[in-house]
Amino acid sequence: MSTITTPGGPVRRLAGLLHRRPYLRLAGLLSVPLLWLVVAYLGSLAALFAAAFWTTDDFTGEVVKQFSLGNFQELWIQGVYRTITLRSVGVAVAVTVVDGVIAFPMAFYMAKVASPRAQRWLVIAVLTPLWASYLVKAYAWRIMFSGSGVLNWMLDPFGIHGPGYGLPATIVTLAYLWLPYMILPIYAGLERLPNSLLDASGDLGARTFRTFRTVIWPVAFPAVIAGSIFTFSLSLGDYITVKIVGGKSQLIGNVVYDNVGAANNLPFAAAVATVPVAVMVIYLVAVRRTGALDNL
Repeated sequence: MSTITTPGGPVRRLAGLLHRRPYLRLAGLLSVPLLWLVVAYLGSLAALFAAAFWTTDDFTGEVVKQFSLGNFQELWIQGVYRTITLRSVGVAVAVTVVDGVIAFPMAFYMAKVASPRAQRWLVIAVLTPLWASYLVKAYAWRIMFSGSGVLNWMLDPFGIHGPGYGLPATIVTLAYLWLPYMILPIYAGLERLPNSLLDASGDLGARTFRTFRTVIWPVAFPAVIAGSIFTFSLSLGDYITVKIVGGKSQLIGNVVYDNVGAANNLPFAAAVATVPVAVMVIYLVAVRRTGALDNL
């Protein structure tokens, strides 16, 4: 007599349930990443904001976990911190503008002019600097900006000296470091632009500038905004580059680093760290109001 096995068991029932309810499959796939996001990212932000309202005992150096607005009052009262904030925002804006001006023609050539074979090689060329160490690239620029560096060697015949270490060197170095993060989003955005639209614009007699303004720019603008989010935020929070090539310049990241290390004032460092977070929130809200993020 043969026995007939009926399907069953917890594994089969679970597979059937997941097959009938796709949203459960999606929830299962996203549960671990979302848990990591909540714990590691949002949890660290919550700890940062909580620590910003603590104080440090001047005598013992211990953290006093009592609510206080003293750190934010000091940030507001001391003019030096407002100056550093404005300087940091200015550097981030300058880096974003420089990267945008350089990245747009490169991305347009990659997306609309280069052959498919050349496109692949150009994408590899853009990604290659990301494989090198951050510190190696920053110190390479330090050597170039030094008194005996390549920049001064090239300018000496004309009786001109390089800018040396300072904010210009910081802007140039950061612009080099974050340039791929601007090129790739613009390249991806321009790839979505049909060549037929460019051909139609030319056939209808539109000049180059009008084609750019009415055809290319509306499609590329969301991609430029996406790239600017990367370059602006990365420049706003950077503290290593300004330590290497910035000379005596101070940015927000340096203030946070110095208060965590030498000053041993973690609550004040946390309060300073909320400044770039607030700036980025304002920037994202402003960008969202333009509608650029809706087309990404």
